[in-house]
Amino acid sequence: MFQAFADIITFQLFRLQEGTHLAGAVNFFFYDVFKILFLIFAAVTIIAFIRSFFDPVRFKQKMSGLKWGSGNVVAAIFGAVTPFCSCSSIPLFIGFLEARIPAGIAFSFLITSPLVNEVAFVIMGGLFGWRLALLYALSGIALGVIGGLIIGSLKMEKEIILEDAEGKKIENSMPKSLKNKIRFAFRFGWWTFKRLFFYVIGGVAIGAMIHGYVPQEFFMNTIGRYEVLSVPIATLIGIPIYAGCSTVVPVIFSITASGVPLGTSLAFMMAIAGLSLPEGVMLKRVLSLKLLGTFFGLVAVGIILIGYLFNMIVG
Repeated sequence: MFQAFADIITFQLFRLQEGTHLAGAVNFFFYDVFKILFLIFAAVTIIAFIRSFFDPVRFKQKMSGLKWGSGNVVAAIFGAVTPFCSCSSIPLFIGFLEARIPAGIAFSFLITSPLVNEVAFVIMGGLFGWRLALLYALSGIALGVIGGLIIGSLKMEKEIILEDAEGKKIENSMPKSLKNKIRFAFRFGWWTFKRLFFYVIGGVAIGAMIHGYVPQEFFMNTIGRYEVLSVPIATLIGIPIYAGCSTVVPVIFSITASGVPLGTSLAFMMAIAGLSLPEGVMLKRVLSLKLLGTFFGLVAVGIILIGYLFNMIVG
């Protein structure tokens, strides 16, 4: 559906020629804008409706009272089985924050969701064996659990800046009847949609420009040149790129076949999937720079360690 709308706008309304850099960037932009804005409204509305049946204070106390790490494990596994890229994971992440789920648990989902991808798992299993594929999945889940636990232990809830006076006013008017619960959910979803609209536009615009005009060969040819430092360099180079694992996985494993170590290629892929510049722009609306930097730093270090681990194993 989203692709059809993007195609109509790109090739029929704007009459751009298929296969050009501009057409690719424009098509990418409208597809992701439609998809992410829809997910934001739908995810937040559904979670707000479910939340309207619970007392906010008691719900937060119950979630915070989970045994140490258990909530992070559940959130990380849930993230691993959801087929989202980094930007598509943000709507659910925001819904978790608005539902008063502890920040550390919400971050466990946000970290793991884009990193562990079923396409990467299947291709890695077919090319390198299912033991390495399982290790890839488990390492991504472990990174989500550990990263969420670290963020949770830092007590950085005050660095979450999504709420304002209007949000608190909506939150404090929890409805009783089913009709009012539905109205509350749509109102909250629309309020969140409006607050994030321009940040989504800005973030996707950056991703579309990179997607349309920066050749993938530039990044791939740079990765394999630096030997020991190739893993952190591959991670840093991957961060500005915005693409889902499903689209980048075949390219990544093709450069592995050309001689780039598997761990280096994997770090590049995970940085593209789990840390992107557009993701940072969108998250800036809901997180302070301090918390955003902590999140990016933890995930980047974790990806680098996973890259070195795979290079040691595969050798």
